[in-house]
Amino acid sequence: MQEYRINVAEIEELQTIKNISALDRIFKDAKETIVNGEVVLLTRKGTNGTFEKFDELTTIDDLQQYKKSVYKYL
Repeated sequence: MQEYRINVAEIEELQTIKNISALDRIFKDAKETIVNGEVVLLTRKGTNGTFEKFDELTTIDDLQQYKKSVYKYL
C-alpha cells in the first residue's frame, strides 16, 4: 500500500454540504492506510497548482483527532 493524501479543501467542501458518507469513506480509507503502516498526508493546493503537504498523520490517534475536528462542525 502507499501513502494516502487528503485534500483539505475537499474536506472543507464536504463539511459545507454535509456529505457525511463521503467523509466517512475518506476516513475509512485513511484508517486502512495507517493500519497498513503507511502515512496519511494532509495537502492543500498551492499557488502553482500542485498539492503541497502541510501535515501528516501516522497513528490512529492522530487520525481520530483530525476526524473529531472535522465532524465537530457538522
